Amino acid sequence: MALSTVNFTVLLVLTLASLCSGTSDPGVYLYPQFYQHSCPRAQDIVRSVVAKAVAKEARMAASLLRLHFHDCFVKGCDASLLLDSSGSIVSEKGSNPNKNSARGFEVIDEIKSALEKECPQTVSCADILALAARDSTVLAGGPNWEVPLGRRDSLGASLSGSNNAIPAPNNTLQTITTKFKRQGLDIVDLVALSGDHTIGLSRCTSFRQRLYKQTGNGVADSTLEEAYAWQLRSRCPRSGGDDNLFSLDRDSPTKFDNNYYKNIVAGKGLLNSDQVLLTKSLETMVLVKQYAENNELFFDHFAKSIVKMGNISPLTGAKGEIRKNCRKTN
Repeated sequence: MALSTVNFTVLLVLTLASLCSGTSDPGVYLYPQFYQHSCPRAQDIVRSVVAKAVAKEARMAASLLRLHFHDCFVKGCDASLLLDSSGSIVSEKGSNPNKNSARGFEVIDEIKSALEKECPQTVSCADILALAARDSTVLAGGPNWEVPLGRRDSLGASLSGSNNAIPAPNNTLQTITTKFKRQGLDIVDLVALSGDHTIGLSRCTSFRQRLYKQTGNGVADSTLEEAYAWQLRSRCPRSGGDDNLFSLDRDSPTKFDNNYYKNIVAGKGLLNSDQVLLTKSLETMVLVKQYAENNELFFDHFAKSIVKMGNISPLTGAKGEIRKNCRKTN
């Protein structure tokens, strides 16, 4: 399958649209060649470190991709997620969506260290997250795209924003749709970006309610295929085993493909937030079935949607800073 590439013209339209909406400084926008002169090897360095990390642990691809999502949904794509608690900063790492699940921070540290040696205080942590997400996707067999660059790093974090803005596994489709809409993302973006669950793992605690108390009667969610429900129950009991891990895509958990959607159609979506894409809306159901049948269409929509997501409220120009260490402000 050829890689789906979002061309520069599309990226320029998206970034200029961001400019018109007031999310960037006047006259400043994101574009793939941002570091062409200031740090020409930047993308090669990010790609090299990510490749080494994923070769060591395939799961890391999903972890790095997830960091970009969880960063952009809180205060925009500004690397606020990477800040540790210090002084007046309360880290987003302790929020419900991130505690005991967000990972890959050491890989970001390694990338930042290498970039600081190559071109000090030039490449932002926010841009590192965006590049690492793209490289992780490609390494897992997914689509490629040009990453618009030029983001700067935040001077603070938002624990409450992280707790409230990031879609949760148990959210209703209406709630998830609202959270996406607040970020300027539509239904196509929602269904396409949910496809990042084609790789990675989830904890028992994230879907236990589907197995035992979805409707309060002690039985499994009726939209969950029965044999699959029993299989999940064997390792996800009513109590205990909170951190037991399960593949989000039971068929190809380390390969970025459309099996995630095929599983949903078969009633084998792991999370409630996965399965409701099929059962609670005709519009999302149509997209799920299209992606299940057409991997190339999924790749194309995912690439376009993640570029759009990466353009949420970037700090540019004189806003924010370029951190020397992604875990703390300068």
